[in-house]
Amino acid sequence: MTNDDGKPFTTTHLIPTMVAHMMTPGVVQVPGDVSVSEAAILLEREHAPCLLIKDTDTQFGLMTPTDIVKKVVAQGLEPHDIEVRTIMTRPVEFIEYDEALTEASTLMMATGASLLIVTKQNQPVGVLSAQDLMLSPPRRGARIPVVMSVVGRASAQGLNYNAMITQLSHVGALVESTTKILAGTDVVLAFSISGQNTPLTIHGTVLTSEVPGAGPNDPSNRNRTWHIDIQFTDLSSTDLARIRAWALQTMPPSSNPS
Repeated sequence: MTNDDGKPFTTTHLIPTMVAHMMTPGVVQVPGDVSVSEAAILLEREHAPCLLIKDTDTQFGLMTPTDIVKKVVAQGLEPHDIEVRTIMTRPVEFIEYDEALTEASTLMMATGASLLIVTKQNQPVGVLSAQDLMLSPPRRGARIPVVMSVVGRASAQGLNYNAMITQLSHVGALVESTTKILAGTDVVLAFSISGQNTPLTIHGTVLTSEVPGAGPNDPSNRNRTWHIDIQFTDLSSTDLARIRAWALQTMPPSSNPS
């Protein structure tokens, strides 16, 4: 298959699954003097695995539902009277969003942390748990034609781009396209996978968009194939099961997870 301009797609080497692919996006951050009762309401309302407590400019902590149960409820204390800084867990372990999952696993084993705060340019953007690591599958190499549409941007809405999925898992895809799609852009991918009759239509967000081996100001970028890393959002249980079934079918007889 060729791109829109008739050029063949290039071969993509399988890249390791990144922290950003498996993290829970978003970090709820509160100051240290917030009461435990207020923090508990935030945890439930935001469906967050933890709260990032910023006690001072340089001192951080984490508070989880387990902290509330063990350090407040089990002790017979009144949540309204306890500040989160008194029960938060320290230190907080941070990891950049574009690190490989193997690095996150190594960090957890070295520090004993079960939660990592994911950062992008030193700003918190998500949470990665030990459970996330246990559930992370390796990406599968693929050659799946896809129609990619941009949503949420008036200037680009209604435009469809023919592209190729070269890596796929139930959390995201790597797409090759002759069209650059900016990081942070919301997209819809429409594609079919082998052995399944019903096409998939999946929403996602672009994590990165780059031309491998080229500098950011390289003028030749315009005529080259972009590698667009997309994280799926709001994936239905049905689509999740379908992609996992495909991944199992394409699994080599013996393979080492990335």
